[in-house]
Amino acid sequence: MEPGRTDHGAEPDGSTTPSDGPTRRRLLAGLGGLTVAAALAGCARGSSTTSVPGAVNLYNDNATWSDGYEKAGAVLKRLCGFDLRPLSNASTTSYQEVVQTSVQTSRAADVVKWASGYPLYSLARSGGLTELGAVWDAAVGRGWVAPELKPAVTFDGGVYGIPLYQSSYVFFYAKPVFTRYGLREPASWAEFTHNAEVLKKNGVTPFLATQNGVWPAFEWFQELVSKLDPDFYTRLVTGRAKYTDETATEAMTIWRDFYAKGWMTAPDFDGANGPAQMKAGKLAMFLHGSWESAAIAAAGLRPGVDYGAFIMPTVHAGTKASVIAESGVFAVPKRAADHAGGVAAVSNWLDPRVQRVWSDFLQDSSANPTVSAANPVIEAVQQDIRRNRRTLLTRYNEASPPNLIQGNILDLGNFMIHPTAIRSTLGSMQKRADQEWDIWRKGGS
Repeated sequence: MEPGRTDHGAEPDGSTTPSDGPTRRRLLAGLGGLTVAAALAGCARGSSTTSVPGAVNLYNDNATWSDGYEKAGAVLKRLCGFDLRPLSNASTTSYQEVVQTSVQTSRAADVVKWASGYPLYSLARSGGLTELGAVWDAAVGRGWVAPELKPAVTFDGGVYGIPLYQSSYVFFYAKPVFTRYGLREPASWAEFTHNAEVLKKNGVTPFLATQNGVWPAFEWFQELVSKLDPDFYTRLVTGRAKYTDETATEAMTIWRDFYAKGWMTAPDFDGANGPAQMKAGKLAMFLHGSWESAAIAAAGLRPGVDYGAFIMPTVHAGTKASVIAESGVFAVPKRAADHAGGVAAVSNWLDPRVQRVWSDFLQDSSANPTVSAANPVIEAVQQDIRRNRRTLLTRYNEASPPNLIQGNILDLGNFMIHPTAIRSTLGSMQKRADQEWDIWRKGGS
């Protein structure tokens, strides 16, 4: 989850509160004894989950996006006759449990917000979601979505989600700080580390790195591994490489060395304070999803003036260019109260007229490639991705079975506190990978 939002049950979209697999499975099993109607009524932000004519009930885990949903819904109303009625649950764990149970009942919302990748695969495996292949094909035919995003929403040959947004992992940086010390956006690893050395020497913390909130612990891991070898990253998260392999060890060694040099914030640093620390000139760079631009703007920093953004350079020259991408999705339960309305809403969600309003609200890029980002910093990132033909890599949080990711995030968080424990951390992650991939391949989650 990003600061200020509790999504990605998921996103990515998404981000879950990590826990070991067996514990989470016991929680879900216990939830089966609850009355789903009561759970929905008690958790949703709104007076009722009852259907309203002409409105699609949108169950989601981020109340701060309600205004954006309503603005985009007003455009949807003109296009298909349905607007969006957001019902929000601020508790990530509760939200996930209710959705996983309610999609099997007649109490399901018309549309649910979820994460792409394995969280979506897991939900689709339950049999409670509507197959949206025709909606996807129509969007591709209109140029409203990039075909390469299809694997992240496809399970067992069927499409079960329509992209809600698309974000990229970038380093936001304080432009006045860079100017003060004669620094520029790094085009190479040598420039990247040189910037950190200069900043540290002048009393500025180069990088924000935190495990506060648990989920952010994976950010530096995914970034370093992917900038060493994006193909290895893909093999690793799909169970075809090992966490104990040389590339993963090299990534952790770099991370350890950054801590040893004093380039990182404390592990318990509150990421929500990152934009303010950038504005104050105490923090130079903040690795996060491009959705963070909204929080940066809220802190009073102006795009292109007070802050910029760049994608981390590759560690070694000649490495294939890549970027970590994140996308939440809209899914339609088979037993939605207004199933036709839910399908109509997601069928029109990627329409450029809807996405213009939605993208402007998020201050981020759209999943529709024809809609440019209004924020010039984010648009420059998108141009970089296109110009350099960067391979899009699925965010770590959505790239492997949920229970594997949740446990590994805890290991990475512990590593941030004890950054010399490389071998034991990777060993634990690989042991869990062996167990969870075996469970997944046998049909478990």
